[in-house]
Formats: sequence, structure tokens, C-alpha cells
Amino acid sequence: MCGIVGAVAQRDITPILVEGLKRLEYRGYDSCGVAVYAAGVPEGSLQRARSTSRVAELEAQVAAEHLAGYTGIAHTRWATHGAPITDNAHPHVSQDRHGRDRIALVHNGIIENHEELRAELQGLGYVFVSQTDTEVIAHLVNHLYHDDLFDAVQQAVKRLTGAYAIATFCRDEPQRVIGARQGSPLVIGVGQGENFLASDALALAGTTDQIMYLEDGDVVDLQLQGVWIVDDQGQPVQRDIRTVQAHTGAAELGPYRHYMQKEIFEQPRALADTLQDIEAITPELFGDKAYSVFKEIDNVLILACGTSYYAGLTARYWIESIASVPVNVEIASEYRYRTSVPNPRTLVVTISQSGETADTLSALKHARRLGMTHSLTICNVATSAMVRECELAFITRAGVEIGVASTKAFTTQLSALYLLALSLAQVKGKLSEEQEANSIKALRHLPVALQAVLALEPQIIAWAEEFAAKENALFLGRGLHYPIALEGALKLKEISYIHAEAYPAGELKHGPLALVTGKMPVVTVAPKDELLEKLKSNMQEVRARGGELYVFADGNSQIGSEDGVHVIRLPEHYGQLSPILHVVPLQLLAYHTACVRGTDVDKPRNLAKSVTVE
Repeated sequence: MCGIVGAVAQRDITPILVEGLKRLEYRGYDSCGVAVYAAGVPEGSLQRARSTSRVAELEAQVAAEHLAGYTGIAHTRWATHGAPITDNAHPHVSQDRHGRDRIALVHNGIIENHEELRAELQGLGYVFVSQTDTEVIAHLVNHLYHDDLFDAVQQAVKRLTGAYAIATFCRDEPQRVIGARQGSPLVIGVGQGENFLASDALALAGTTDQIMYLEDGDVVDLQLQGVWIVDDQGQPVQRDIRTVQAHTGAAELGPYRHYMQKEIFEQPRALADTLQDIEAITPELFGDKAYSVFKEIDNVLILACGTSYYAGLTARYWIESIASVPVNVEIASEYRYRTSVPNPRTLVVTISQSGETADTLSALKHARRLGMTHSLTICNVATSAMVRECELAFITRAGVEIGVASTKAFTTQLSALYLLALSLAQVKGKLSEEQEANSIKALRHLPVALQAVLALEPQIIAWAEEFAAKENALFLGRGLHYPIALEGALKLKEISYIHAEAYPAGELKHGPLALVTGKMPVVTVAPKDELLEKLKSNMQEVRARGGELYVFADGNSQIGSEDGVHVIRLPEHYGQLSPILHVVPLQLLAYHTACVRGTDVDKPRNLAKSVTVE
């Protein structure tokens, strides 16, 4: 969600901090700021700049104020505690007894006991100028500071309840930055005579590719000559250095208006990359231990949020019908807070684009505490926390996804989940050689089939012109395509701000039909499958109430356009993989509707890309 960048060097690191924030803009934010130790001022001083505009405005402010320094931290904030105003923007500072800024600190996450700590610190004379939980940490570190910032942070984090990634420096200890993490990502970039930290390795692309990933409870001391880490017990530890090539080229828009449009059209390539090395269906696609794990389990529990949750709902149909393994799909943010009945023979599957989704990580740890130790993640980032936490993993190859509304990450997740269904079926003796061969052939044809669907864009643009004037919409699907209707509704409301809801089409008569009027467009996902005739009856219910139907049908589904029924035909029916094709026109409909309405497509209001707080 929020972005952190920090550095200790023998050169002016202000451009590095600002560039790092630019690389993290896609995550979403509503304010930003930078603080540096300015050695050129007599006795040295802590200087900062903050903005409630974009990073480009902060960059101009930094230049105008001639901010420069060898030590510093920077941050993009997505508001949690307190409105997006300058006083609440990071970095936050705490002053010495002479009223001079001494501690600067940035923070991702949420401190749950901030009110208790705030009251204690106010009693000690600290004055708060923001509504944030982050300022509490800054004052707490200052209170505990006695000439050793590393020791002060170690003491401070023991007082914190909640999730955090912290970066801080002190005016009295130039060229030293301290970081700490608990439930929120933080990485270290190792350089030559300089060191860096960030919430995402992408922020350090072009600066260093030598990356260390901190573990929960770690506190790190960055200095010019090295990096020192202690764990949650205060014991010195070493974390492996990995060479990470951050893909920055994906940030170029090229001929597209928005990143979301670019990423919609990248889906054939993303699927081809994800499936390129797959010559046979084998559990080893998910890790060396996968065969023994799949052999042992008799149940699957899928944990995910948002779009990834809808991918999980789709996977339930595949896994149960292909592998005959029962599946439960849980919203991660709800699962850990309810009493459930654990089964130790369960495979816990987490789905996350970033691999850092706080709710999903917490749900995974909760499942493990309940005794469900077998875990697998489907993720787009090989170096993420979720991959490190899980026993097995499948890494999709969607590439960097910048638009907040997920597109190519979703379709590559679906392809991975289909492979999971096939692999489970093979291990359980449910997959014949003919089925395997046909499935691989269908998967390999997906990129070509998607190109044909993308060619429908001009027809979808015409629909978008009509949708842009609406304020409400219904989406319908049946069976395997009900989750796709859910995803289509989510996309429309995320970026166009049109209220949209999705229902299984058979549920219309149990309540939602009351909403249907001529002013309510009803989008219907209508592949030519075994439920098509049932779906046609549900569509007649809509027409009988004067509703306007917008139908995405297959070429041979025999649904004709007529008054009140608008039809766009996909080139072919794609069997069990049809959801991967049918979601793409729904993405395009949402995108072009948002364009007509003039919304900020890539950065929709109130939303962020990687949700790393609960």
C-alpha cells in the first residue's frame, strides 16, 4: 500500500529517494514526503518536504528548497489514521528539548495500541501535530533515544502492537538509518560503500540489484560500511543476499492511454510466458514436494482477497469437477476472525498478485496455527513474503502490474489454478492421458484465443458510451461464470464509480429482480455450456421487466440481438477455460466506461495496489 525508500551514502541521495517514490506510485497514495540530514548547514540539521499532490510536485518542491543530504528517508502515504493533509503526511518528526527536529520516521502498517501510547507520551510532554499512529512511533523512539538509535528502535518496537515497516534516522547520528518490520514488507539494498532500504525492491531498480529480505521481527542498522540485523529475540542474524532484476521497462506506456489498457492487451503475452515451460501436467510445477503433499491432502482451502478471491471461486469449480477434491474458498480478512473446523489434511492455497497482501498473509499464518501445515501460493512476485511463507509455490509471469484494477494478474492466476486442478486430478488418479493432452493443447491456444477477444474492443467501446451515463448495473453469470460476473462488477465500480452488483442468474427471482428497470443495464456472461438454456430463461425474466440486456455470448450460442438485447459474440466457446476469455471483455467494458466518465483509471479514488494493512 504505502511506499518506503531510505538510503545512507557518500553522495546526495535525494534524487534516489524521489526516483524510488516514483517507482512505487502505482501502489496508490494520497500524500508523499522526504526527509534528509543536511550536513551543509551549521551543526547539521534535519530537513523535510511534504506534499498532498503527486511525487512530481514533491520533486519540484525538493529542488526549489535545495534539499540535499547523504542520509534520508522518503514515503508515499495512503491515508489510514487521519485525512490526507500535509500534517498527516510522512516523514513525521520528533524534537529535542530545544525544539529542534531530531528524529525523522516513516511507517507502513497500522499500530493498534497507538491511542494508549499517545496518551502516555502526551503525559510526558510530547506535542502531537497529526492524527496518525506513525507520529506516536516517532515520539516513542525519541523518548527511548540515548545516543544509540538502533537500541532505541529495538526498545520501541517491543511496545508496538500491530503491523509495521519502519525507517528512521536521527540528526545526532549522521549516515545511519534504522529499519524494522513486522507483518509489512521491508527489503535492504546492498551497495558499494552505501546501503538502502525500501518496501519493494522495485524502488531500488537502477540503484542496486543486491537485495536482502527482512523477516518479521527483524531490526536493521544501515551504515556506510555495512548492514547489521537482529531478530525478534535481539540476536544477530544474517539474511541471504539475492540478485533481483527489477523489471522497469514495463512502466513505459507505449501507445496506450493508461497502464490498465496496456495490461489488458498484455494478457496474451502474460499467459504465454506463464505457460511457456509446461510440456506436461505434473505436480512438480508447484514445487519439488508437491507430489507427496498432493497425495496426502483430501481438501483444499483457498484464502484470498478482492480479485484474487474471485479467482479462487472459479478454481473451486475446476478442482471439484476435475479432481473430485472438496474446496472451501474464504475471504482472507474474514477467515482468521471466525471459528472454523480445521482439517490437517488440507492444502491451504493463497492467491495474491503482490505476495504481500496483509490479510492473506495473516490468514495463512492463522491456518498454520490451526494445524494445517501444507500450503501453496499462487503469486506474481517470486521474492515476496507469501512465497517465502508457503511450502509450495507457482509463480505467474504477468510482469509488473501498475494499474490498481488487476487484469493480467487475474487471468494468469486462473491459468495457474487450472493447472492445479489438473495436477491434483493426476495425483488422485482422475486424469486420463487424453484429458491431459487436450488440456495442454487448450492452454497453449489461450494466447491466440485472447487476441481474438481483444479484437472486439471497438464494439465494447460503443457499449461503454451508453454505460457511462448509468449509475447502477447488474452482472449475471451461472456456474463457472458466476465468479467472472463478480469480477466484471468489481472492475466497473473500481474505476468508473458506477455501482455494480453481480448475482448467479438463478438468484434473480429471489430478490434482485426488484431492481430491474429500463434504466438498469444487465450484463450477462453467456457461454454455450450446459447452463445456457437456464440462463436464457433468466434473461427472459429481465426482458419481461423492461430491463436492458448486454450479453457476452459465444459465437454459436444462438442468442440474437433484438430490442432491449445487445449481443457481442466471442469467437469460440472454450470449455472449462471459458472464464479466462469471458473476463477480458468485462475488463474492456469497465475500462472504456471509465474513460468516457473521465475518472483516473490507473489510480481510482480511495484504493491502493498492494494492500499491506488490515
